[in-house]
Amino acid sequence: MSSPEADPLASPPTEADRRTTVLDSALATFARFGYRKTSMEEVARAAHISRPGLYFLFSSKEALFRAAVTQALERDIAAVEHVLSDVDRPLPQRLLEAFDRWAGRYVGPMARDVAVVVEDNPDLLGEIAQTAPRRFEELITEAIAVDSGQKRAALVAQTMISTSIGLKHQAESREFYLERLKVAVDLLVH
Repeated sequence: MSSPEADPLASPPTEADRRTTVLDSALATFARFGYRKTSMEEVARAAHISRPGLYFLFSSKEALFRAAVTQALERDIAAVEHVLSDVDRPLPQRLLEAFDRWAGRYVGPMARDVAVVVEDNPDLLGEIAQTAPRRFEELITEAIAVDSGQKRAALVAQTMISTSIGLKHQAESREFYLERLKVAVDLLVH
């Protein structure tokens, strides 16, 4: 039996697929070792690519880090937009899922490392470090405003975000984070 890679009908990975895989591997490697201790060699190994191949895609560790975090944040924002746009579902369910997509996957030991690397290196990230959280807040505010009005929605959204940040630092598991956040959402939305 042949492996999927040997399937003659399977289309070869595109350059975009390869780049996405490299960036996912890079983010995991940065989370594991921290920004300063991560080498391009370790990222290349994790991404199953040669070091020269990695340098062909990214000119420096800084550029690689910025691209990896940017990809993750853009993916998170797109997921949040998708979840919140499903207006057939109750608002509390959509909010809980949106927060899970934005912050829930960054709860727990390994995930906490990703957040620490990002928080400890804001100068490396540039504008995305401010624009993505602002966009998340806008999306949450817009979803709440439909039921509560704009002024109240902004206050509720900011309170939910603060609650999420606090819970993220307390939670040992994603389940704990979501359980507590559900209580907060229920209190704040009703």
